Formats: sequence, structure tokens, C-alpha cells
Amino acid sequence: MRAILVGFMGSGKTTVGHLLAAKMGVPYHDLDDIVVANAGKSIKQIFAEDGEAVFRQLEHQALEAAMDDDGILGTGGGTPIQPNNFEMLKQSDVPVVLLDVLPATIFNRLKDDTDRPLARQLGLDGLVDLKGQRDRKYEQVSDFRVATDNLSPLEVVEAIRTHLFIQL
Repeated sequence: MRAILVGFMGSGKTTVGHLLAAKMGVPYHDLDDIVVANAGKSIKQIFAEDGEAVFRQLEHQALEAAMDDDGILGTGGGTPIQPNNFEMLKQSDVPVVLLDVLPATIFNRLKDDTDRPLARQLGLDGLVDLKGQRDRKYEQVSDFRVATDNLSPLEVVEAIRTHLFIQL
């Protein structure tokens, strides 16, 4: 069983991905972790030392390699926005699940997260703008959507599992 999780930061991709993989007895792969392992430095370091263009190239290479892996793949919030990644995800036969979330929920989930200062920097209005820019791509690349705002991570997992098994 395979699935790819997409969505804005704070939508629950990592949390849900780990739980979904455990429930289905398959490995979980986090695209950001793959990039970090391949680069030998943190994403923050990649951005600071090499720039966003290098990060996006590393991300694309990691996505390309991970597409053949068994299990659940959690992508970064910007992964499907990049044209080459968008096309790869869109053409894949692996189900792409959009974990959708309202900007206010994102802000509440991430406002105290020191690993994601972007949420605080942007504030609620900035999150609304950035998410609005990305939503159409998320919707176009995904096979189905789960709104995570009022669901526990386990409820999101069950919604995904139900949909995946219906599709089989």
C-alpha cells in the first residue's frame, strides 16, 4: 500500500503519515528528512548557504527517488507547487491525499513551534495569503481531500484508510 500526503505546513502530514504507516504496516518516508540526509545538513542550512533553488533541486531529486518506495510519503508544504514536482505527482499512479486545514488552525498549531518560525513571521494574514496561493495546486494534484481542522490525527488516518480501501 502506498500514498503520498500533500498540504500546507501544519496540516498534519508528518503526524498523520507516521500513524497511517503504522496502521497499514508500511514504512513512513518524510521528504524533508530525505533531503537533509542526502545533503548532510539541515534545511535551514541549505537555504542559508545554498539558497532556495538548490533546496528545490534537492527536493525534486528526493521526490523522484522516493516515488518508487513502498509506504507513505509525506511531502513538504511547497513540494507540489514546483512545476516539475507537480507533474510528477499528478502523473503518478500512487494516491495523493490532500490534508487541508484552515489558516486559523495552522496559526494556532504552529504559533509556538520554534522549528517553524515562518508561521509567526507571516502571522495569520500572511498564512491566509500564502495558503491561498498554494490551494489550487494542492487541489489539482490530489486524488482526494481530508479536512483536518476538527479531526484528531487518528480520525484523519481512518478517513484516509476508508477512502484508500474503497478505491481498491
